[in-house]
Amino acid sequence: MSLSTPKKIGKMKYQIEPDSSRGMRVPVTIYADEKLLEKMMSDRTIQQAINVSTIPGIQGSSVVLPDGHEGYGFPVGGVAAMDANEGMISPGGVGYDINCGVRLLRTNLSENDVRPKLKELISDLFNSIPSGVGSKGAIKLSPSQLDEVLVKGVPWAVENGYGRTEDVNVCEENGHMENADPNKVSDKARKRGAPQLGSLGSGNHFLEIQKVAEIHDENAAKIMGIEKGTVTILTHCGSRGFGHQVCSDYLRISEQALKKYGVTLPDRELACVPNSSEEGESYRKAMFAALNFAWSNRQMITHWTRKSFERVLKQSESDLGMDLVYDVAHNIAKVEKHKVDGQLKSVVVHRKGATRAFPAHRDEIPQKYREIGQPVFIPGSMGTSSWILLGQPNSMNLTFGSTAHGAGRTMSRTRARKNYTESQVRKYLTDKGIVVKALTRDGVVEEAPQAYKDVDSIVNVSHELGIATKVAKLLPIGVIKG
Repeated sequence: MSLSTPKKIGKMKYQIEPDSSRGMRVPVTIYADEKLLEKMMSDRTIQQAINVSTIPGIQGSSVVLPDGHEGYGFPVGGVAAMDANEGMISPGGVGYDINCGVRLLRTNLSENDVRPKLKELISDLFNSIPSGVGSKGAIKLSPSQLDEVLVKGVPWAVENGYGRTEDVNVCEENGHMENADPNKVSDKARKRGAPQLGSLGSGNHFLEIQKVAEIHDENAAKIMGIEKGTVTILTHCGSRGFGHQVCSDYLRISEQALKKYGVTLPDRELACVPNSSEEGESYRKAMFAALNFAWSNRQMITHWTRKSFERVLKQSESDLGMDLVYDVAHNIAKVEKHKVDGQLKSVVVHRKGATRAFPAHRDEIPQKYREIGQPVFIPGSMGTSSWILLGQPNSMNLTFGSTAHGAGRTMSRTRARKNYTESQVRKYLTDKGIVVKALTRDGVVEEAPQAYKDVDSIVNVSHELGIATKVAKLLPIGVIKG
């Protein structure tokens, strides 16, 4: 057994003990079944998690969730909590797409109501929601309006006619992080971001019309307004070029500051600064601005989604029952209180491709869900199921209140382009009754369902460990991609 081979320490639980000769300060803990672990061992996922364990001030464990795969410095599907006073904050621990996240709308519609109009709906959505690599949003913002978005988040969008007041109440952090500071954002980030508000972007970002195929937790589903056979809409996107530039800017700043703070790291992509340093404060304030940008982005897409359904189905959004279930981020870092070695501590929890999964009775959960726990969404690929889960107490014991964020890739985009053709992928989807509309051929091929891990097995690990448990399974019927 090599030093990097994880040892099984329980059901679906593996560990690599801290080895001071490699600079490890805490163990690496991996939550996976054998097949998922095997995949992680085939790339640099585990090595990256070991590297994360060397960061000064890391607490508890460097955590890898069942969808873990190789990322930039930090593995995607990873959680790292740093001491808020003595520890670090790392742009790479949040990632380039700051506040990439997922939001779910429910409806009163059945699949039979939607099927006859599905192609028209997908076309209308595609035309009204900009998507693609450099896609521009559908509104023009002045510099002072952009500042308002960066400071206010979703409340700004609602005040400006994009959605309803109730939407604010069912977003993580009410769609608004306090202490965001537009002055900590570069002109380049502003230039990239300003035209893109209200756009889906490219890559694995999508808007999907789904049907509720299975209910596993009747009570939770009822509170969320989810009924078997009804139609839901899942949106997955983030902070676009704005967040990407904020990350790039602060990675460079962090890298330059390493010497100043006497920090040596096994991989420069882990570049970090003390959380309480001037650079740390500046990154946090800029990152919070990007969080607010992304929440506003998803809010505007929600507004245009409702308008598309109204137009095509010729009913009002209230008749359609298009209520926001929840919106959750999966690329984020913020200070939370967690038990470490039996002591309650303030820690900076970095979730990179990881979803908060808080249990019932936590103040951070919207009133509507406080008695049951936080809704969690795990999107699959465009040809497979997505899941609604519910945060559980074990997440606080095992993963700093987190679970997986999606299926996780098994195949690079380049390999997907080599292995599949657009017509193959389209046929596969058509055979399953899924209507897809994408801006480019590559947008379809790179996101072939076969390029992703089995989302059901990832959800199963979360469910079995009691981190976040199954509420409902959703199957795609229509997809728009950048």
